[in-house]
Amino acid sequence: MRIAAISDIHGNLPALEAVLAEIEQEDVDEIVVAGDTAHGPWPAEVLDLLVERGARNVRGNADREVIERSDRFGPLAHWSADRLGERRLDVARSWPLTLELSIAGLGSVLVCHSTPTSDDPIYTRITPDAELAAMFESVDADVVVCGHTHMQYERTLGSGLRIVNPGSVGLPYEGARGAYWALLGPDVEFRRTEYDVEATVAAIEVMRVPVDGRLLEQLVEPPDSESTTEYFESMRGT
Repeated sequence: MRIAAISDIHGNLPALEAVLAEIEQEDVDEIVVAGDTAHGPWPAEVLDLLVERGARNVRGNADREVIERSDRFGPLAHWSADRLGERRLDVARSWPLTLELSIAGLGSVLVCHSTPTSDDPIYTRITPDAELAAMFESVDADVVVCGHTHMQYERTLGSGLRIVNPGSVGLPYEGARGAYWALLGPDVEFRRTEYDVEATVAAIEVMRVPVDGRLLEQLVEPPDSESTTEYFESMRGT
């Protein structure tokens, strides 16, 4: 089995369309989404496209904010929920926290947004092994596929557990534009897909999406992974 792993789309339809077009050229058995799908400019269109492609989703923290119509990230969660409507919100409510897969060459794989029990904890490629071991002590798998921090990386804990983040399709923190994802099986292959970022930002502005202007700036000039990793690590200590 070969899997396309995507995550953190954040309602970015042009980025998702570009990734799916590339996935169509691969011998892929299934698409899995590691959360944060429907919080963004085109939430309904993104959800419908993933349903059409038969993708399997887990719920991310931003998805939960949309379902709950939270004000935590400003008005975007309410805006996204209104555009999804109750039928699509019911689909999002049905997304589990985890998915289990078996992939030749990788073994047993657990997909989650952050950890198997919560969509919120932050960890990075440099978080101490001991802390990650505590987060994943209940996991009976060879590989964990996660999202949440919008950066591609792979690391192996002392226990042998591999942690893989495919990066973000819709809002990457990689220092270079594009939509980031991964192919799983028989090993891990990180991918980056180009799309028209300027046209995407222009469309978001025309639609008057209530999104922080800094996020649009980050689409055009993404922050690099090193400084973002340091920032996330500093947040873990607060």
